[in-house]
Amino acid sequence: MIRDFLIRDLGVIEDAQVEFAPGLTAVTGETGAGKTMVVSGLGLLLGARADPGLVRQGASRAVVEATIGTDARMAEQIEELGGETEDGEVICSRSVLASHRSRSAIGGVQVTAGRLGRLTGSTITIHGQSEQLRLTSADHQLDVLDRAAGPQMARLLAAHQEIWSAHRRLAERLVELRTGEQDRAVEIEVLRRRLAEVQAVDPQPGEDQELIAEARRLARAQDSRAGLLRADRYLNGAETETGLEPGAVSLLELARRELDGLGGGTGADRNEEDRRELAALADAARRIGYDLAELATDLAARAEHAWADPARIEQVNSRLAAIQRLLRARSTTLERLLEATARDSRRLDELAGDAADPAELEQRVAQLAAELADSAERISALRRSTAERLATAIEPELAALAMPTARLRFQLESASMGPRGADQVVIMLAANPGADPAPLASAASGGELSRVRLALEVVLAGSEQARTFVFDEIDAGVGGAVGIEIGRRLARLARRHQVIVVTHLPQVAAFADCHLVVTKTSDGRITRSGVHAVSGADRRSELARMMTGMSGSELAVEHAQELLDLGEGVRG
Repeated sequence: MIRDFLIRDLGVIEDAQVEFAPGLTAVTGETGAGKTMVVSGLGLLLGARADPGLVRQGASRAVVEATIGTDARMAEQIEELGGETEDGEVICSRSVLASHRSRSAIGGVQVTAGRLGRLTGSTITIHGQSEQLRLTSADHQLDVLDRAAGPQMARLLAAHQEIWSAHRRLAERLVELRTGEQDRAVEIEVLRRRLAEVQAVDPQPGEDQELIAEARRLARAQDSRAGLLRADRYLNGAETETGLEPGAVSLLELARRELDGLGGGTGADRNEEDRRELAALADAARRIGYDLAELATDLAARAEHAWADPARIEQVNSRLAAIQRLLRARSTTLERLLEATARDSRRLDELAGDAADPAELEQRVAQLAAELADSAERISALRRSTAERLATAIEPELAALAMPTARLRFQLESASMGPRGADQVVIMLAANPGADPAPLASAASGGELSRVRLALEVVLAGSEQARTFVFDEIDAGVGGAVGIEIGRRLARLARRHQVIVVTHLPQVAAFADCHLVVTKTSDGRITRSGVHAVSGADRRSELARMMTGMSGSELAVEHAQELLDLGEGVRG
């Protein structure tokens, strides 16, 4: 049930707060006052397309908001979205921006307009001109018949849809198996070849970078050893093909000996001071020799330990080259190659494990086809019995709506097997005596279509869970006594459901438990509309205006009271 309903800047309605009561609520007002905006606002809450043209001139957005009742399933779905309900009610809203965007929320959480519509649509139904036109479509006529069949049909359809889905899935697999075996074999061969190429190298995650780093370390070690060996040769000397090549240590020793010889001589041309100076030079050469010999020893030891195993260098370079050839061939990185290899492996497992036996699969498909046929026959049988019952129940309702000789039939015809069985339904109407039944789309006028729609709802609603019905243009093309009967049927429907009707007929409005009037004012530049409830003398005046166009006519007011008394009698 809809309780509070707020409209702001929608069409000509600037700001309106409406309280819908249980039972039947009539919405009336002068032509152009904005009655249809009430239905349009409710339509937005049911996921209707957000037309920026609905935004009131000068406003940046239009907003509609309502507090509606929830059933257990709806409350559960809202909570799954993170929304909140309270005391079996939830607040939902929709805003339409002049910039062609809209925003929707339910229970305090933002949702898409489609999701909002699916949630609110479980408890609210709008019947307007478009809904009446939908009644002429084959799919909708099937919906009507299945709805009349009640919970039993819902269970049969749910079971049938499961069988249908399983049958379609296996049938498609059988076709793939029969026509795609060669493609499957080719794919398996390609996958095996790709996997074999990778497995031959068997690269590990990050191995290429580790090998590059090790190769650099080995190259540095090799360069260091070569330099140390050269330095050792310069210090200690080396054996060559032509003999011993002296190094710095031996050359320095020779120099020291020469100095020793000079410093220790007794020649007449050398004085004591020369000998002392030469001896000092020899001592300096001796000290340098000690240091140089120590350096040469350390250098030789370091050169001995600066070892880069040539075999390891060859192994690293060879391994790195193999990995890089594989990566170049695939134009990828090692990380991506390993990911692709994992996918290839999974796909190969799928294909290898998917080698179903066509004969076995064909037998299972045939078994499901038989189950489908049995299920469809049970559905058809229930539809046939429901069609007879519904046709019988609707004729008194049509008679009361000034169609006393109308005959309505639900004609079932065979159709291709589908998720809803193997039937198609055509509603046939013979509106006048002697007329042959014809499809509803061609046999009914606009007014007759409205009455058929209402008669169906009255019959169907008697066994359904309480919900909200909104009727717009249900009284199009009718008047007088037919209007009274429409009002009477709506009041009867409202005993079990909340019913909101937008009407131009006083005969309909008089049966309402609550009467709302949409009024408009204008300052010459801007037109504004509002919605308010009327009762007592105000309600009589509104009904009189609807009858004559003059709210002050005493005769019209008296007739309005007669209609109100009639409505009160039906409600009471």
